[in-house]
Amino acid sequence: MPNATLLVVDDEQLIRWSLVERMRQDGHEVLEAGTGAEALERCTDDVDLVLLDFRLPDADGLTLLRQIRRQHPDVVVIMMTAYTSVDTAVEAMKDGAYHYVGKPFNLDEVAVLVQKGLETNALRREVRALRASQTEQYDLDKIVGESSAMTELKALLTKVAVSPASTVLLTGESGTGKDLAAKVIHYLSARAGRPFMNITCSALPEPLLESELFGHERGAFTDARQQKRGLLESADGGTVFLDEIGEMVPALQAKLLRFLEEKAFKRVGGAADVRVDVRVVAATNRNLEEAVAQGRFRDDLYYRLNVLPVLLPPLREHPGDIPLLVTYYVDAFSREFRKQVRGVTADALDRLQRHGWPGNIRELRNAVERAVLLAETDRLGPEQFPMLSAKPVTSGFELPPTGVKLDELERDLVAQALARSGGNQTRAAALLGLNRDQIRYRIEKFGLGRS
Repeated sequence: MPNATLLVVDDEQLIRWSLVERMRQDGHEVLEAGTGAEALERCTDDVDLVLLDFRLPDADGLTLLRQIRRQHPDVVVIMMTAYTSVDTAVEAMKDGAYHYVGKPFNLDEVAVLVQKGLETNALRREVRALRASQTEQYDLDKIVGESSAMTELKALLTKVAVSPASTVLLTGESGTGKDLAAKVIHYLSARAGRPFMNITCSALPEPLLESELFGHERGAFTDARQQKRGLLESADGGTVFLDEIGEMVPALQAKLLRFLEEKAFKRVGGAADVRVDVRVVAATNRNLEEAVAQGRFRDDLYYRLNVLPVLLPPLREHPGDIPLLVTYYVDAFSREFRKQVRGVTADALDRLQRHGWPGNIRELRNAVERAVLLAETDRLGPEQFPMLSAKPVTSGFELPPTGVKLDELERDLVAQALARSGGNQTRAAALLGLNRDQIRYRIEKFGLGRS
């Protein structure tokens, strides 16, 4: 790796000179020190690697190693000694040394070791930078909205993220942002430094989905030519996101339940248990309670997943956030497509707010992306959204001339649904286009469950 900065620390001038000259030949900038005090003075954050002698006139090499690593944790340290022993080498490695070489040494071998140390450190820094960018990419600011619904959602996601719970269930209509919520939960949690793995349960046939989740042993089936680690094993210490969990077949539901209960599973074709520490975030746009009632989803798995339920509201329940979402996506796509679009006209915003958004935030995002991509002016007008209805979304209900109080209307509708369904909350929710969590909230809100 050219242009790295090295520090050579050795009290023997000839050895120091030999190393300095060779490292400079390899294109590195090289500093040198003959004592521990000089080494601490010259080892700054700009130094990438230190070649450090075990014995110095004013310092013990191991003590100096610890000081350097404490002050500059990113620096690579290679120890040099004429008194190599297993014990000292092991101790040096425990204290953070990358490697050690014995004197007399071959300069070519030292150069190779320096190169490997620098490459390893570059990879570590790249991984840290990537993790930092992912954490920033999926922080709470990426959940756009200031309505009470979105404020409550952000607060709940924060609580869920820092909780020790091993399962989370995200529910909500398609396009409400369950995948983003799953990533926010992961990157706000103590698991953020570990892998985030995701899979869509409806995207793969049963045998392939089982292999992807749990891995397989060599020879488990025709094309299994070698052992394969599954997502659960690869995500050890992190999070696995199972999207569209409601589409998982019963046989895999049983195997997933066993893993959630015992933290252990068997690879396909395997006999030994594999134990991992993984948080499972599951998501669905289906009513799992109905699926349980119809025998399509295991009730014990549903209750195990539903320890921390999070309902993502549809866009029609927080339309006040549409202007914020539009601004966010216009800015994002303008940067991505290198356009000079600065916003939308009042007429365009009016059309966007009148649309019902059955596809929720995903539909809005796609509409803005298309408009920005095709835009020829700096403001998006209604003509950039021809796929959207210019008329407000209407229903079969007509507002009385004297008006109506929304709370009273909502309470009456919930009461009628409960009466028509004989008090069955699942059927009452279906009559109103709600899920059971939503109708339970309204039953409690209006005191309809009281005798």
